[in-house]
Amino acid sequence: MSRSLAQARLLALLVPAALLAGAWGSQIWGGLIPCEMCWWQRYAHLAALVPVAIAFAAPRNARLLVLLAALAIATSGAIGFYHAGVEAGIFQGLTQCSASSSGLTGDELLKQVMNSSMIRCTDVQWSLFGISMAGWNGIVSIGGALTIVWLSLRNRRVRS
Repeated sequence: MSRSLAQARLLALLVPAALLAGAWGSQIWGGLIPCEMCWWQRYAHLAALVPVAIAFAAPRNARLLVLLAALAIATSGAIGFYHAGVEAGIFQGLTQCSASSSGLTGDELLKQVMNSSMIRCTDVQWSLFGISMAGWNGIVSIGGALTIVWLSLRNRRVRS
């Protein structure tokens, strides 16, 4: 295994693990409650850990497994950017925690409220430098995924 592929494999483990640790830490110790789109971002990072764990156990197929992990990490980043756009009012949310109530009867509105998450996807619970937690996930995840892909494909040995 080349040195850059080993670096990509390590990065593919560290990026989702660190972002999940930050998300869980902010929930457990920071009191932040994840909305539905926050969970989607976490699911993608959890999915990234599966192929990268296999890549450590079976280094023979490491490149493909690391690229699959990078795809899952990039997926979390894309969801994070979309979620940040919903928070900023740029995009319409897809979930009940961000749905609008226009055109609903009183009974329908009550049902929507009773069946929706207590935390709205449109609310920013935490931000740093004006960027929400979802936005930071998007930045770190997409940047990490691109770096992983670049390292994975760098110095590829061409087989004849």
